[in-house]
Amino acid sequence: MSGIDGRKALVTGGASGIGLGIARRLRAGGAEVAVLDLPGDNLRDVRADGFSVVTADVRSRDEVAEAVAEACEILGGLDTLVLSAGVIHIKPLGEVTEEDWDLTLDVNLKGAFLVTQAAAPQLVASGRGRVVAISSDAGRCGVPLLHAYSASKAGLIGLAQALASELAPHVTVNCLCPVSTPETGMGQQVLAWKRKATGGSDRKVLDEISRIFPMARAGTSDDVAAAAEFLISDGAGFITGVALDVDGGAALNSLPGAAQ
Repeated sequence: MSGIDGRKALVTGGASGIGLGIARRLRAGGAEVAVLDLPGDNLRDVRADGFSVVTADVRSRDEVAEAVAEACEILGGLDTLVLSAGVIHIKPLGEVTEEDWDLTLDVNLKGAFLVTQAAAPQLVASGRGRVVAISSDAGRCGVPLLHAYSASKAGLIGLAQALASELAPHVTVNCLCPVSTPETGMGQQVLAWKRKATGGSDRKVLDEISRIFPMARAGTSDDVAAAAEFLISDGAGFITGVALDVDGGAALNSLPGAAQ
């Protein structure tokens, strides 16, 4: 994939899940990658795997500014930013606390804003900046019990579109809207919720996904990483302000199972 080799990328939430999948794919394509995440076992594992790491709570302007500056020093600049830090809670409306709401909006949306704000001067100066934000299918259409998550991911699409207009032509800004990826930590939370709601096993839930998705399987972090790689590549240099569904056709008005 042209345009990946030699890139200098910072991936937030890159110590696990989709963020880690993207970090690995970019490194495999020849990019220099720094991972930003909270301190902990996952970050230690990522460091042991050879990634450069910086720590920050993305809700803190000061921590974010320090981490972005450190990443720029490590990488010798910055031309690529992947916004993958995120949290989720799954609760009925009456059980959602103000703390639940604030945490989700602050990490998923405010955090994306703060990191992009801190990184923007370097991205613009590179002359070939890329920002890829990980939204969700829940940002396209609100999901019951995911009030804050849906709102944060819809807001992320709006933020990306505003940034795309403002930072052009020096930086492209795009979103990915994946369905749940069951092999990730967040995906496991969603799978457990669906298992409880339906009374079925993991296998039954995944079989149902395969039945109703036109592509006949659940999504994976590799699917999302491949889409992110494209949007970061030179081949996507004329694409900005886009929210790309990575959903196996789940949003289509199709006849379930017809492709099998």
